Amino acid sequence: MGALTQRCPKPLLVVGSRPILEHILVGIRASGIERAVIVVGYLGEQVVDYFDTGERLGLKLDYVWQTEPRGTAEALLLAHPLVREPFLLSWGDVLVSPDNYLELRKAFSRNPAAAWIAVNQVADPCAGAAVYLDAGRRVQRIVEKPAPGTSTTYWNNAGIGIYTPLIFHYAAAIPISPRGERELPQALDQMIAAGEPVYAMPIRGFWSDLGTPEALAIARQHFADSSA
Repeated sequence: MGALTQRCPKPLLVVGSRPILEHILVGIRASGIERAVIVVGYLGEQVVDYFDTGERLGLKLDYVWQTEPRGTAEALLLAHPLVREPFLLSWGDVLVSPDNYLELRKAFSRNPAAAWIAVNQVADPCAGAAVYLDAGRRVQRIVEKPAPGTSTTYWNNAGIGIYTPLIFHYAAAIPISPRGERELPQALDQMIAAGEPVYAMPIRGFWSDLGTPEALAIARQHFADSSA
């Protein structure tokens, strides 16, 4: 994001009427969740100052710090002491139509599994994680950031999921990736390879991972048009 995040962490960039992370927290609160743990890093004190205890949003918020960006699996492990039951996880820069949070919780409730992840269709999932599904939408494998043009699936890991605490075991065991990080999709793929059931729910409506200024501009236009 370059200059856009020189003095502001990406989750606090404003889209529509509120920061990205506030959209996420409002959406999960509307799905019935009352408590959230936020993993903060770069300029994280701004996040803590803005959301404080979460009372304004009807949430109880806790914070843990990731002082070095060592990957999403390591970020998850930092929250482990505060998580003892199935939980919803979202990247802090993913925006979706808010109904998806509740639909994901319903899917997990109907068919409890080791994990349920949200997926979206893209032309090539090389920028995210390619998700391979069977006919019943059980996840067969996940490939993090595959080389462009090599995937035979159009499904992409949408960055939202419901996980049981089993994921912590796999997150702690995975090696450092070629990108120098411990990445959550690696842990999820290891869990799948071990035979644990993981299912996918396609995202409905808007989705963006806000990875570029262009994506941010599109999201801002979408939320302006929808008065969100």
